[in-house]
Amino acid sequence: MKDVYILAIESSCDETSIAIVKNGNEVISLSTNTQISIHQNYGGVVPELASRMHTENILYVLDAALKKSNISINDINAVAVTYGPGLMGSLLIGIEAAKVISYIYKKPLIAVNHMAGHIYANKLSNGMNFPLIALVVSGGHTDIIYMKEDYSFQVLGSTLDDAIGEAYDKIARVLGLKYPGGPNIERLALNGNPSYKLPIPMKDQSLNMSFSGLKSSIVNLVHNECQKGKEVNKEDLACSFQTVAVNELIRKLEMAINTVDVKNVIIAGGVSANKYLRTKVKELTDKYSIKLNVPSFEYCTDNAAMIGAAAYYLYQNNIFSDLNLNAMPNENIY
Repeated sequence: MKDVYILAIESSCDETSIAIVKNGNEVISLSTNTQISIHQNYGGVVPELASRMHTENILYVLDAALKKSNISINDINAVAVTYGPGLMGSLLIGIEAAKVISYIYKKPLIAVNHMAGHIYANKLSNGMNFPLIALVVSGGHTDIIYMKEDYSFQVLGSTLDDAIGEAYDKIARVLGLKYPGGPNIERLALNGNPSYKLPIPMKDQSLNMSFSGLKSSIVNLVHNECQKGKEVNKEDLACSFQTVAVNELIRKLEMAINTVDVKNVIIAGGVSANKYLRTKVKELTDKYSIKLNVPSFEYCTDNAAMIGAAAYYLYQNNIFSDLNLNAMPNENIY
C-alpha cells in the first residue's frame, strides 16, 4: 500500500501544534508552540489571549513542521484538524488554517475530535489491541471507555461533575501553585505523606466518578486552617489528594475490567503523564495479566501528532469534511 501522509493541526486550547504523521503511527515531524508562560501570569488560560497567540504563531509552526519533515506540502494526502471540544476562538484559528490549506492545495479535509486524538496517541507509542478499555483523564474529561474496534466508543463510566485534571488545577491554585497545576501537585506529592483524612469520592458500585466534593473539602480545609492561623503542609495535602483521587480511579477501573472482555488498557489525556497514576494502573493490569499502553510523555499533552493518528482511520474510510466545517467547543465523541 502507498504511504499516507497527513498534515494535522491542533489548536483547541493554548498549544499551537502542527504535525505530519505517516500511516497513522509514525511521526515525521511535530512542531508545537506553547503559551504556558503567557497564561501563568493569570493563573489559567485566558481564551481571548489564547486565540490571539494562535493567530500570531500558526504560520511559524506550520513552516517549522514542514521544514523538519523534508516533505513538500504537495506530497501531503490530507489535512486533519481538531474541531472540538475546546475553546471556540482557539479551535477556529486551526480550522480556518486547515480549510485554507485544503482549498489551495486541493487536499481532503478531516475533522478530528480532540478526545479521539488523546486516545489514538497510543497508536504513536505501543499501538492499540481491541477490545480495550481507555481511561481518559484530562482537564475536561474523566471517562472509562470501552472499544471493541476502531472508533467504537462505549461509555462505561464518567465523572458526574469535575474532571480529575480540573480538580488538580483548582487545588493547585488554592495552594498558591503556578499554572498548570497538575504537574506541580504531582511534584509536591512526591515529598509528602497521605496524612490528611479526605472523603472518598463516589464510593459506590457504579462506574461513575465525582471529584467536586473532594475538591471542595480541600478548599474548605485550607481556608479553615488559614483562619486558625495554622500552616498547611502542602506536600502532605497534595499527596493525600492524589492518593484518594487516583486510588478511586483505580477502583472504578478494576470494576470495569471485571465487567467486560478486555485485552488492553490504555491511558489517554493530559493526566496520563502523571507517574503515580501510571504506576497504579500498571499494578492493576499486571494483577489481571492485561497489556497496558501509555503514550510517550510528549504525546500526553495537547499535540498535533495525536490528531494525525486519529485521522488515519477516517482517511481510510473516506470520512471527510467540507469547507463548511465549524468549531464545536462542546462536542463529544461518545
